[in-house]
Amino acid sequence: MKVLLVYPEFPDTFWSFKHALKFIRKKASLPPLGLLTIAAMLPGEWPKKLLDTNVTKLTEEDLSWADCAFIGGMAVQRDSARRIIARCKEAGLKVIAGGPLFTSEYEHFKNVDHFVLNEAELTLPPFLADLEKGRAGRVYRTSEFCDTRETPPPLWELAEFKHYASMSIQFSRGCPFNCEFCNVTALFGHRSRLKAAEQIIAELDSLYDLGWRGQVFFVDDNFIGNKAYLKAHLLPALIEWQKDKKGIPFNTEASVNLADDEPLMEMMVEAGFDGVFIGIETPNEESLAECNKQQNRNRNLLESVKLMQRAGLQVQGGFIVGFDNDTPSIFQRQIEFIQRSGIVTAMVGLLNAPPGTRLYERMREEGRLNGLISGDNVDGTTNIVPKMGLDTLRQGYRNILQQIYSPKHYYKRTMTFLREYQRPKIRPPLDFQRLLAVIRSSVRLGVLGKERFQYWKMFFWALFCRPQLFTLAITFAIYGYHFRKVSKLSEIK
Repeated sequence: MKVLLVYPEFPDTFWSFKHALKFIRKKASLPPLGLLTIAAMLPGEWPKKLLDTNVTKLTEEDLSWADCAFIGGMAVQRDSARRIIARCKEAGLKVIAGGPLFTSEYEHFKNVDHFVLNEAELTLPPFLADLEKGRAGRVYRTSEFCDTRETPPPLWELAEFKHYASMSIQFSRGCPFNCEFCNVTALFGHRSRLKAAEQIIAELDSLYDLGWRGQVFFVDDNFIGNKAYLKAHLLPALIEWQKDKKGIPFNTEASVNLADDEPLMEMMVEAGFDGVFIGIETPNEESLAECNKQQNRNRNLLESVKLMQRAGLQVQGGFIVGFDNDTPSIFQRQIEFIQRSGIVTAMVGLLNAPPGTRLYERMREEGRLNGLISGDNVDGTTNIVPKMGLDTLRQGYRNILQQIYSPKHYYKRTMTFLREYQRPKIRPPLDFQRLLAVIRSSVRLGVLGKERFQYWKMFFWALFCRPQLFTLAITFAIYGYHFRKVSKLSEIK
């Protein structure tokens, strides 16, 4: 059976980095790790083709080649998924769908033939067995969680590396915390289920042998969910793996209590980690209590961020407004926190209630639920009725974006970070691609852009005062261009 693995397109969102990727002539940030892993679970004799619509168009030739299409994605890819499904059905293909979008919303996709939901390690085998017998059902679900030590490595050879800015890898699933608005535990459970260190090294070896020399993103929702295993096994293995390499930078996601463990941060930096996304959410203690963000409570969040930055970890931050305990003062408080923290990549969104979360159930019981989430973190939409009033919330939210991504505030914040940040263990060289990015940014931002004064101020300051971080400074300038583009789209909505 010829299988077309189709990944829906991301709209123009905060994490798409579409405007930034043009500076380095890449088409997407990351390949579809889930579909590449699914490909490894399918029968080896089945011909397979990956079609990532973020990097190439789905053609009639692709559709005529295939017997069936496997589609996976997230809520933000919903519209693209619908278009792809319609085209596949018109071409007479069987459509099999899975992943977070369909696990949460499969009832809304009437023309999908088969749903393989939850964790495919458990639901794909019975589907394939029934398919072989000619009696495949429509929905395959499970409430169990798989043993990730049995998860096969992705079929990287299906992806064209040249189109991507980074590669992705997964070490763990699940999170020990229970934040009210987060659907991670609903999808993957509270216990951090780990791959063995040997599995991760084998996957990295595969990427390296195929020629990858760029950044690798560990997509774990909380990389430090099992600190003991990290310290004893994975991080020592990564440190050893890096020794004979040119240097592959890693980044990941973690909870803010990482700042409490200096030895762990030191090991992560030694292993090649230079960045971490942290769900900070809000400086409002009452709102943190409301959403059960226990790991963020009763601490100096600003100092926690600074500790990670000084250790050599760039902190990307997630922030939320619209909690029941938020008042109109929260908007200025968020702006001030973000500016003082030096968090350059600050993703601020309205509170939303994804299906499967405790917040979703609470909003439904209170009659405050309003449809599905868009999946776009910064589009200024919400599926709940906020207590402060929707107009007040949206206006305050737009003000945050206008402030933090204005050239004046953005470049000032970037320089605040660069002053605090310790030089990372692994520094990307100023290669031809990065040199071209410097040239393009100089023209697009330094000559044609409205931020030309702020751009050149940071350019020369970084060049002479923080030369070891010069390429990172230019990267941030390019990111800022993307963030301003996306922020303007949210203002229109």
